[in-house]
Amino acid sequence: MGSKYTKRYSEEFKRDAVALVDSSGKTVTAVAREFGISSESLRGWYREAKTDRGEGTPGELTSAEREELKRLRKENREQQQTIEILKKGDRLLREGERPVSELYRFIHAEKADYPIVLLCRVLHVARSSCYAWREGEAARRARQSADDALAQEITVPHLASRRAYGVPRIHAELRRRGRGVNRKRVARVMRERDIRGVTRRKRRSLTRPDMKAKPAPDLIGRDFHAERPGTELVGDITCLPTAEGWLYLACRLDPATREVVGHAMAGHHRAELVVDALPVHTHRPRTAYIWRVWGDAPAPCKTAL
Repeated sequence: MGSKYTKRYSEEFKRDAVALVDSSGKTVTAVAREFGISSESLRGWYREAKTDRGEGTPGELTSAEREELKRLRKENREQQQTIEILKKGDRLLREGERPVSELYRFIHAEKADYPIVLLCRVLHVARSSCYAWREGEAARRARQSADDALAQEITVPHLASRRAYGVPRIHAELRRRGRGVNRKRVARVMRERDIRGVTRRKRRSLTRPDMKAKPAPDLIGRDFHAERPGTELVGDITCLPTAEGWLYLACRLDPATREVVGHAMAGHHRAELVVDALPVHTHRPRTAYIWRVWGDAPAPCKTAL
């Protein structure tokens, strides 16, 4: 039975053995016995040395040519493996679709068919990170089991509340039962398993309509077209979110030209905002202004001057 590992010899040792065969006149077998090596190995070294000196069989490759052929074959093999890896991991190479954990799982699954070095290079992953992820597999499994157990505990009060409890109440209920757990962890477990509570959103209204007020007459009859500029004006109020809070914008538009001919901005939506956006000259007999609050008033609020 042969040895499991093949002994490697240095280039200097090979040259000394071949030189002894040339200088001593002894046979390859005798020199191999003196050096304690296989006669077949020494015969191969001697044949390669003769080929490098140009004394070998015509057409036989020299050492440099054999090394070049070996390098080209390695590159070709790596290119073929790279193409196969790209085909298998096409989804992981797309932008926005390559979670790190999925990359590491793919490398761990394919390491039996491809070298880890090549897998990491093709997928643009640090090899040290891949090894660190593999070493932490046991800890991740334990944490996943703990999250599953916590999810079961969360489900009990969530179902008991008819799925109304959210993170704050679920966390408070767990603490009341003696289960010490971080609120952020509860939120993460509920988010990952799509456990949601019922939330009531407050309706935000910009206006408070006076039920006793008499509706203003519609002077333009819902006709937003004008023959001449300056005869009719329409306006609107909208709110804009900013870093400092809501900013309210009132503007006036000429239906004839479709141009904004006046505007005003303020941090409130009181009547002063509308007045500031109105034109200075109000002597036109049929000038009407219609102000509407986006999405809050059930019907447009009409005023006329």
